[in-house]
Amino acid sequence: MTTLSLHDLDFYAWTQQQVDLLKSGNLVDVDYKYLIEEIESMGASERRELINRLAVLLAHLLKWHYQPSFRCRSWRLTIKEQRRQLQRHLKDNPSLHSRLEEFIADAYVDSVLLAAKETGLEESTFPAQSPYTQNDLLNPEFHPGLQ
Repeated sequence: MTTLSLHDLDFYAWTQQQVDLLKSGNLVDVDYKYLIEEIESMGASERRELINRLAVLLAHLLKWHYQPSFRCRSWRLTIKEQRRQLQRHLKDNPSLHSRLEEFIADAYVDSVLLAAKETGLEESTFPAQSPYTQNDLLNPEFHPGLQ
């Protein structure tokens, strides 16, 4: 029979218990196994958030680039919003910036699928690798085809 820990039964209560133990210096009773897992998970979550924002931004830039006749205010605002969110996320997590090129490459695969789904264009319409540089993505003035 498996005994469930507080971590499994009531996650919030477990977090508060761990905070209290750490604050009081009672390190003997800290649940290191789950605490390490949760901290690793938090880091992975920040990475995933960045990749997701990049994918949405890249997809909208692809749509903007490959369907110029459909350009609209909504697309422009989504591009603007995603850039602001990316800047904020990178400001809050500056160590992610050092791996931004890697994350852009990862996000680009998702962005092609999203752009193909939303435009009806074939995936093969889009380049195999991102045509946009890191500077393009973070530049609030950059919109493909307008330079």
